[in-house]
Amino acid sequence: MAWDEWEQLKAEAAQKHSARMQLNQLAASGGGDGGDGPQGDLQVNQQDLAAVGDSAFRLFEELGRYGRDAWSSSQTAARNLTTQKFDFGSGLHIVQEQWEKQLQSLLDACAHISNHMDFTEKAHQGDEHFISSAVSSIATLDRGFDDGGKS
Repeated sequence: MAWDEWEQLKAEAAQKHSARMQLNQLAASGGGDGGDGPQGDLQVNQQDLAAVGDSAFRLFEELGRYGRDAWSSSQTAARNLTTQKFDFGSGLHIVQEQWEKQLQSLLDACAHISNHMDFTEKAHQGDEHFISSAVSSIATLDRGFDDGGKS
């Protein structure tokens, strides 16, 4: 885009909006997409949360169980190669150390995801209970007003 074209577009935009202020807001039709699509807040499906948490936990367990299977043989090979004056021995040791760091990062991430999904599931269950209690309390109050106080 040329500079002159940019300046022209800015001037046209300024003319269109010169007498009013525009705020960023939700479109009048409601919904996040501004269209006729689904409206309302984010919905959380407890089964989906549980599935993500379970998958993360299973991955954590499997990585913890099998992720270090090659550690002993790799360290033995690195030590033997180094003893025989092969530079590859120290390289193999460095690779093994990097693997351990990456494995630990992945284990930490899986544990974090699993724990967070468990926490989120419990938090939303608590929110659901609170909201239903509040709504039922309001309904009870409304009935009291509708009956003219005869409960």
